[in-house]
Amino acid sequence: MSRGFNKVILMGNLARDPDVRYTPSKQKVARITVAVGRQWKSQSGEVQNQTDFISVVAWGNLADLCERYLRKGRPVLVEGRLSVRDFDDARTGQHRWVTEVVAQNLTLLPGGRREDDASFPAGPRGKEEDFGSLRDDDDFSGEFPLDISGLKDDDEVDLPF
Repeated sequence: MSRGFNKVILMGNLARDPDVRYTPSKQKVARITVAVGRQWKSQSGEVQNQTDFISVVAWGNLADLCERYLRKGRPVLVEGRLSVRDFDDARTGQHRWVTEVVAQNLTLLPGGRREDDASFPAGPRGKEEDFGSLRDDDDFSGEFPLDISGLKDDDEVDLPF
């Protein structure tokens, strides 16, 4: 069988708090739903919006990360693979198919709801990382943006970082 390529990258907000459980073999698993919005113009020129709710499953350490830091509304970047599986539902007796993303990496993004962010990892200054502009940095006192368009190759420039 030839080797294929299965990679999924999602960026969106959590639609609800993570559902964390343990398998019978004591392995931690977290199920999250990532809401990913998209926008387009219809043929009539009207702006259309749609949100896709994508199921993601995270195992082990990633499940820990979900349990500790993710809450409804939190923006997240998920890298993983698409998984399609089937099973017989014991309650209804029906054969079911499930399509979900199996997370291989999770990145917590700044933003989202602020009122319950006490659990979000602190940055080097003891506050939530902003990753914003250098202009907002108290330690940055230089002119911004730095104009180097008139410099020659042998000119030296003192960069502010």
